[in-house]
Amino acid sequence: MALQELRSSAVTFRRILAHFPEELSLAFAYGSGVFRQAGRGADAQDAMLDFVFTVDDPVDWHSRNLKKNWNHYSFLKVLGPKLISTIQNDYGAGVYYNTLIMCDGRLIKYGVISTRLLVKDLLNWNSLYIAGRLQKPVKILAMNENVILRSALDRNLTSAVTAAFLMLPESFSEEELFLEIAGLSYAGDFRMVIGEDKTKVLNIVKPNVAHFRELYGSILQENPQVVYKAQQGRLEIDKSPEGQFTQLMTLPKTLQQRINKIMDPPGKNRDVEETLFQLAHDPDCGEVVRLGLAAIVRPSSMKQSTKGIFTADR
Repeated sequence: MALQELRSSAVTFRRILAHFPEELSLAFAYGSGVFRQAGRGADAQDAMLDFVFTVDDPVDWHSRNLKKNWNHYSFLKVLGPKLISTIQNDYGAGVYYNTLIMCDGRLIKYGVISTRLLVKDLLNWNSLYIAGRLQKPVKILAMNENVILRSALDRNLTSAVTAAFLMLPESFSEEELFLEIAGLSYAGDFRMVIGEDKTKVLNIVKPNVAHFRELYGSILQENPQVVYKAQQGRLEIDKSPEGQFTQLMTLPKTLQQRINKIMDPPGKNRDVEETLFQLAHDPDCGEVVRLGLAAIVRPSSMKQSTKGIFTADR
């Protein structure tokens, strides 16, 4: 992924990454400290840098990181790497965050997630917490040769396009598509009601259309259901019931299950395919997909934020 106008240099990222154990299957930086956002100041030096580290063995990684960076952790550090890993994997969205860390002269926060749980989220959208961040432009800092992980990363992007198509009209602009994609992981997020800037999604997309185009251009060009007029920045998609049914059937499993639960009346117990076939003929199809997304995001964001009270209290 070619990236332009990053707000922090590659040297900055390498220096920070050197403070952590090297056993990472994936490491990336994201957010306003990396990519310019509308409504924020131009000085990147004061912006916190956000990272996610994906590790194959969380117990081993936290054990090594505790030895190197004991002061990064909350009071939970005294309980040891096994309990930290259990809290990471079994509560919230499967991520353990250390926040407000001074590292190499920069304020950072970093989340740790197991490779196994990340792959599941990318493929199935179990929480859309880290999968959602990876639907927006990020700066990849390290990635190993895990073919399963790489395939899941690609599948997550394709699924994001499909979900956005279902919530858009027959004809729309690139920017409208990217706004829908960037908003997928905020559907139902309680932080968008209290605390977060209500224009957050617009502020992410507006200055970074070129980055989104780099991320999704080839997927749009290769999708047989869309006419992508790249020079005009316009797209047209198949909104027939047959087209929508094809799109619905390729959505991640958890989203399909949430949609089925929303549409299945008590006692009916229809299978998912039957429900999706009915929804494909429904003029409110896009709104039901949006409700399904909210049913995934709302509980995971609340549980992860609650977990953060304990993991961030240093």
